Amino acid sequence: MPDLLIELLSEEIPARMQARAAEDLKRLVTQGLVDAGLTYAGARAFATPRRLALTVAGLTAASATRREERKGPREGAPDAAIEGFARSAGVARDALELRDAGKARAWFAVTETPGRPAAAIVAEVLEATVRGFPWPKSMRWGTGSLRWVRPLHAILCLLSDEGGAQVVEMEIDGIKASDRTRGHRFMAPGAFSVTSFDDYRAKLRRAHVLLDAEERADHIWVDAHNAAFAQGLEVVEDRALLAEVAGLVEWPVVLMGSIAPEFLDLPPEVLQTSMREHQKFFSVRNPATGRIEKFVTVAARETADDGATILAGNAKVLAARLSDAKFFWQNDLRTVSKVGLEGMAEGLSRVTFHNKLGTQADRIARIAALAREIAPMVGADPDLAEQAARVAKADLQSEMVGEFPELQGLMGRYYAEAAGLPAEVAAACPEHYQPLGPSDSVPSAPVSVAVALADKLDTLTGFFWINERPTGSKDPFALRRAALGVIRLLVENRVRIPLFYRVFYDHETFHMVTAMLARQEASEKISAELIKRGVDPKSLESFTPSFTQVISSSKYGIGEEEAGMGSLLVFLHDRLKVHLRDQGIRHDVIDACLTMPNNDDLTLLVARAEALQGLLATEDGENLVQGFRRANNILTQAEARDGVEYSFGPDPKLAEGAEEVALFAALDAAEAAIGPAMEAEDFAAAMRAMAQLRAPIDAFFEAVQINTDNQIVRRNRLNLLHRIRTICLGVADLTRLEG
Repeated sequence: MPDLLIELLSEEIPARMQARAAEDLKRLVTQGLVDAGLTYAGARAFATPRRLALTVAGLTAASATRREERKGPREGAPDAAIEGFARSAGVARDALELRDAGKARAWFAVTETPGRPAAAIVAEVLEATVRGFPWPKSMRWGTGSLRWVRPLHAILCLLSDEGGAQVVEMEIDGIKASDRTRGHRFMAPGAFSVTSFDDYRAKLRRAHVLLDAEERADHIWVDAHNAAFAQGLEVVEDRALLAEVAGLVEWPVVLMGSIAPEFLDLPPEVLQTSMREHQKFFSVRNPATGRIEKFVTVAARETADDGATILAGNAKVLAARLSDAKFFWQNDLRTVSKVGLEGMAEGLSRVTFHNKLGTQADRIARIAALAREIAPMVGADPDLAEQAARVAKADLQSEMVGEFPELQGLMGRYYAEAAGLPAEVAAACPEHYQPLGPSDSVPSAPVSVAVALADKLDTLTGFFWINERPTGSKDPFALRRAALGVIRLLVENRVRIPLFYRVFYDHETFHMVTAMLARQEASEKISAELIKRGVDPKSLESFTPSFTQVISSSKYGIGEEEAGMGSLLVFLHDRLKVHLRDQGIRHDVIDACLTMPNNDDLTLLVARAEALQGLLATEDGENLVQGFRRANNILTQAEARDGVEYSFGPDPKLAEGAEEVALFAALDAAEAAIGPAMEAEDFAAAMRAMAQLRAPIDAFFEAVQINTDNQIVRRNRLNLLHRIRTICLGVADLTRLEG
């Protein structure tokens, strides 16, 4: 069984496309081979800046002969039908066979497709792969029709086994396949022939080409780490940059240079970002001071002067880049010293956040008001929370963030410190953006939590108010990320905020006021709604949001009048389901808790779900659920049949037998324990008390007949089942549990 080796040699492939291209080459070729009737033992794909390579081991030498039978018209069918069947099957009329086919005989066409050698199949599959390769961007060159990411120079296509190597004969736009390749563009540009994948890989290494991208990355990281360690420094880890640089060179040569002293006082994030974005340099940090003092660059070749010339040129270019960064930094500091951080933020009044939600300044005003109200709920000082919200986005107007947008928040912290603002305010500048995803850290400082919640809640309420909501896979305003951020901020900090009744409704009112002040569309409709909410549209300038109005005395979810922001609560619940499922909590457990009171308090909701999950993990819990189901089913059927509701209190005096008496006593004890536990929101204790009902309920159903002939006793027992159902449903909606 031969092995297949393919190499497509071209001009430089962009680093960001290499990994995907290698996987596409592997997928398209192996899929084409299998579809053509070949099998293989394994395949591996590789990418360097100049080549894509694929090795397929254990390929069958030829495809098998295929025999296919097709049933046609029955015996005695018109000649035209029989001849049409023969033509469609690709056989002559006299080649059809008449056979028994059940109750009657029918004509059959038998076709046989002979097997083909692997070389012929490989040539067809590779040509189809090259011509239809799914590059994100491709180009044509010369007079040919072939499109490739960069001009394609050579194709190596080889089948090898114990008997030797065979070049697969094929040609694409004048490029003939061969057994020859080339090494490093400068250090070993000559062509050489190979006989197998092992020979190919070894000769490439001798020609200064490391075929495996992971090997190149490991080589870069180890050499950079060793060079820094020798000087008592450390390389700042940057996995994304490491993968990119590994795709820029075929033979990585690690060099370490110094940063000019006049730039060392720049914030380390500025140095790191500037070097990474513009030069693809790794930052080298002094662990004692935290300063970035040197850089690591990766050259594409070895030189006689050990890279001295390369380092000198890189240092010259780096100095120019860092001069720009220092200019931005100093200008921003001067601005802060003159007008303060809030003065820097004044320009945001001319920056539109969304045409229906006002400017960035309007948004900051809403966030500041909401942060002030949230602050006591998270243990923060309201004045500090409001101040932090007003300056947290000021750095969006800075020259540094204009050059490096990824530094938003981080630069705000530096500017806040330079302005002499409290440490809590400075920390909130970067932390209020967090968490940026499921793996990002969650801030715990109270001021940061207040501003982060206000920021994300303003985004959610605003876009839901203007009906810009996620649909399917589209989420242009990252509302799913904002919702997950709210969930994690609340749950991981154990923050208790009834979102619907303390935030959503009144913050929607604030959005309406913002829209009216900005003279947005539909002002008459908004004005009418504001009047309905007790806000005078003629005096909006003096409007002060309170975010404390309880708009419904109900504690059981969403009323009809609240349907607008109610959809936002449903959206948050959906995101919470996903989050809790990732934490190992069953989806039916979450559903059983979502229908309970105060379901807009996400921390309370999670505590209830965790307690129920813990109960169901025990034998008593699972058996209790089965007993509840039995009681609920019997009661539901009886109520449907009798047309009445058995909700009148059962009388212990009508109990017959020890098991029924014991159940009355157990229900009394459970109610006495569950009531205070639920009042104290100690769901674990409530679940444990409910679990104590398992044995009495089991014994009751074993010994007692519910539908007895004595109608008084029967009614009393059905009322007893209602009491069981009421107690259990008061802890969680067990009807939503599966099983």
